[in-house]
Amino acid sequence: MSKRDFYEVLGVSKGASEAELKKAYRKKAMDLHPDRNKDKPEAETQFKEVNEAYDILKDAEKKAAYDRFGHAAFEGGGGGPQGFGGGRPGANGDFSSAFSDVFEDLFGDFMGGGGRGGQRATRGSDLRYNLRISLEEAFSGKQKTVSVQSSVACESCSGTGAEGGAEPSNCPTCSGMGKVRAQQGFFTVERTCPTCSGRGQIINNPCRTCAGSGRQQKERSLSVNIPAGVETGTRIRLSGEGEAGLRGGPSGDLYIFIEVRNHAIFEREAQNLFCRIPISFSTAALGGEIEAPTIDGGRSRVKIPAGSQTGKQMRLRGKGMPALRGGGAGDLYIELAIETPVNLTSKQKELLREFDGLGKNNNPESSNFFSKVKTFWDGMKG
Repeated sequence: MSKRDFYEVLGVSKGASEAELKKAYRKKAMDLHPDRNKDKPEAETQFKEVNEAYDILKDAEKKAAYDRFGHAAFEGGGGGPQGFGGGRPGANGDFSSAFSDVFEDLFGDFMGGGGRGGQRATRGSDLRYNLRISLEEAFSGKQKTVSVQSSVACESCSGTGAEGGAEPSNCPTCSGMGKVRAQQGFFTVERTCPTCSGRGQIINNPCRTCAGSGRQQKERSLSVNIPAGVETGTRIRLSGEGEAGLRGGPSGDLYIFIEVRNHAIFEREAQNLFCRIPISFSTAALGGEIEAPTIDGGRSRVKIPAGSQTGKQMRLRGKGMPALRGGGAGDLYIELAIETPVNLTSKQKELLREFDGLGKNNNPESSNFFSKVKTFWDGMKG
């Protein structure tokens, strides 16, 4: 029985590109794989046929020979035309080379792949530093110095990991690829090289200072500019101040996470500040003036209207926190709290009783409340 045309086997035209050949092969190989067609004995034969076709057509030189001589280019046991020979690729199920290319394309990223060759230069890890500041510092901004313990490039070997800064050599097990291949049935599976752990290189004479790692622990003092207006959760990035990279890779970044401590006087909501100020009973009733503190350390005089109640708020425009990236400032809200006098003298008690006896329509809120209570109780009786 004559062999089918390789282009026909893959279902592509003779002028198909390399990408089209690979796409067609991948689809055919997946559809015809014996593990997925155990009830179809002919699938294995067709699977081998597909792999044989792709093994020839994926190689530019073999493809050119096939286009010129057809199947005769690879028959005859010894050597085919122009040195193409070695029997019939894939005829005995030896399609591992062809299928491993597609297997790597499909699963390389999930198995730590991402192309041939081992990992060499590796970026250092990012670091996090939690910095607590006061509300006053968040208001004005500040330059602060922080101490960070991190890995830096070893000074003795300049980060190479080799004594004297010598260059690492290619791993003899994987020839610098970082991976080794093993045949498992129909598949060729790539694994991380056990000798170099996927690096592709080995260090024959490790640095005595860093034991071959290329890095050493060191405490560094860094200056951090805290901009005005930061709040809890603000993140400041210091590029290149993280862990040193491996084998000459770039350093990671240092992220400063800001936490603003609670204040004894002010409460913050975004750019606005709130300050609860107690006032006397007489000031609330008669009105007056008080001095309100501001976050910049100043004072603002605030007029209290006569008859003010607990919870009344007054706004001081522009006396809040500055916006982080400009655009003005928030407001300061003064909230009044009427303070009930304690430790009264006999004279004070007598005056309060006299005042209470003279009062008529002086307490509209309580009168309104008890009127509602009376209506409620009458309704319950009904």
